[in-house]
Amino acid sequence: MNGTHLSNRLQTVAQFVPDHARLADIGSDHAYLPVYLANEHHIDFAIAGEVAKGPHDNASQEIQRAGVSTLVASRLADGLLAVMPTDQIDTVVIAGMGGTLITTILTTGFERLSHHERLILQPNVGEDNVRRWLQAHDYQITTEQILEEDGHIYEIIVGDPVVEPVTYSEQELLFGPFLIRDKSPVFVKKMAT
Repeated sequence: MNGTHLSNRLQTVAQFVPDHARLADIGSDHAYLPVYLANEHHIDFAIAGEVAKGPHDNASQEIQRAGVSTLVASRLADGLLAVMPTDQIDTVVIAGMGGTLITTILTTGFERLSHHERLILQPNVGEDNVRRWLQAHDYQITTEQILEEDGHIYEIIVGDPVVEPVTYSEQELLFGPFLIRDKSPVFVKKMAT
């Protein structure tokens, strides 16, 4: 893996990042996503946030190697503590961890958000926890994607802030309002296991 090629999972996440976004990628895993988006001239700025020194060092090296250090900053911080008000972040990605951890990161760092950000969340398990958090914090699920890669099935949930609270049925919270409607072959396979 390098900064120019992403896994299918991260490529799918990338497609939901708006043009000219100011991105915070929390738990960035070598900063692959922000480096790719910077190389594609898709973002104006990004933070690659890592909670541990090893992954932070890896992200810093990848950013330097790709020559995008003017656009992408690696920060050693716990979750959304990597975000500063002056960053003017408008898009947050949290991908590749459990739904409970994602909601903990969002709850703990909630004051770091302006509450106008797009949230692109990819839980490995506990997807319903993520949907419940979005509902409780006035984010509408605006799209979802499900895909299979290397024997694992991943769900990507995109939430955008709304003024009027959104309420989902229990079935929508468990299975996803878009996914349950679309019933893709991957969704059907996941439901069967």
